[in-house]
Amino acid sequence: MVEFQASVTDLLSEEPRTGLRPVRHAKSGKSMTQSLWLNNNVLTDLRDFNHAVSQLLEHPENLAWIDLSFNDLTSIDPVLTTFFNLSVLYLHGNSIQRLGEVNKLAALPRLRSLTLHGNPIEEEKGYRQYVLCTLPHITTFDFSGVTKADRTTAEVWKRMNIKPKKVRIKHNAL
Repeated sequence: MVEFQASVTDLLSEEPRTGLRPVRHAKSGKSMTQSLWLNNNVLTDLRDFNHAVSQLLEHPENLAWIDLSFNDLTSIDPVLTTFFNLSVLYLHGNSIQRLGEVNKLAALPRLRSLTLHGNPIEEEKGYRQYVLCTLPHITTFDFSGVTKADRTTAEVWKRMNIKPKKVRIKHNAL
């Protein structure tokens, strides 16, 4: 964890706080971790995130857990969707305004745990149902397990609130 960073590149000059277990390092000096905790900062965007992560981690492609909670992010940056092994993503306590931002996360096949509470989108009607419809593979949402009843409610909500996309059929002229 890094304290009070305003930009992602500030990470490169910070020494991580020690956790319960010491972080192993490769011969290159880069961390051998699969998690990155950037919570409780003042990040407003994730500009240069890939660059910073590749400088810090020996195997950034193995990144499985990203904690960006309690920052000032207003959107879900598409850079997060480049980490295909991401299974835990904490975005609670930010300033994400549009529920449609969640759609970007559908590109993460291994995402199982997501937090978004404490963002303005939490106040949107159908917030939980929308997220569960958009991300059917998550098993924990806002630190709460996703039940069969949640999935059923989300499906009913989807049928009532999301219009199916029209399929255009091309007619061949004879």
